[in-house]
Amino acid sequence: MFQPVARTSASGAVFDQISVKVLAGELAAGEALPSERKLAEAFGVSRPAVREAMQKLAQAGLVEVRQGESTSVRDFRRQAGPELLPQLLVRGGVPDLSVVRSVLEARELMGPQIAALAARRVSPEHGIELHAAVDHLAATDDPVEQQNRALAFWEFVVDGADSIAFRLIFNSLRTAYEPAMTALAAVMVAEVGQTELYRKLATAITTHDEPTSAALAGELLRSGTTAIGEALTFLEGLKP
Repeated sequence: MFQPVARTSASGAVFDQISVKVLAGELAAGEALPSERKLAEAFGVSRPAVREAMQKLAQAGLVEVRQGESTSVRDFRRQAGPELLPQLLVRGGVPDLSVVRSVLEARELMGPQIAALAARRVSPEHGIELHAAVDHLAATDDPVEQQNRALAFWEFVVDGADSIAFRLIFNSLRTAYEPAMTALAAVMVAEVGQTELYRKLATAITTHDEPTSAALAGELLRSGTTAIGEALTFLEGLKP
């Protein structure tokens, strides 16, 4: 039933080191990387491990591998996908609030559309789950657990919208956001602590009120974006 747990692979370690340097700007777009042989020597790993790491980096949109030519760094802002967001959002265990704000802004823009679509398509079963999720959220005052339960509420909203495109986008944003939940707990309570607003949104969705669902979702999600924006402004004011 179970498989042995694999240790961290050499190719994964190479991927991590190079991706960190690309995302930090230490390796600039257009810059050529050393040859496969030189990289293997520098990292102390085999050439197949380097080759595998290069394939992963290329799939992530961080490098461009051309047969018979040097591998070069790509402009990840133009080439990469949302799977890079977790790496950008938390670096060295510290969340980048500018990236957090970007994630919340994207969520704020899409959330009302998802809520309206859920109001159009929600089933009675999903309605019951939505209200149960609000009750579950109301049952805790721990700020980290509140975020977990708020995410569970939005899971049901997205499921009610029955859109695979919105579902996959939601998955990417959730994966990016989750590592920062503990660090952001004190700030995000401005949103996840509004139990009654969640309850109103659940009611609007289950009664198929699309305009009210969109408006309430926008109000709710905007509170989190505003709180992060204020925190970022405060921190920027502390810089010399």
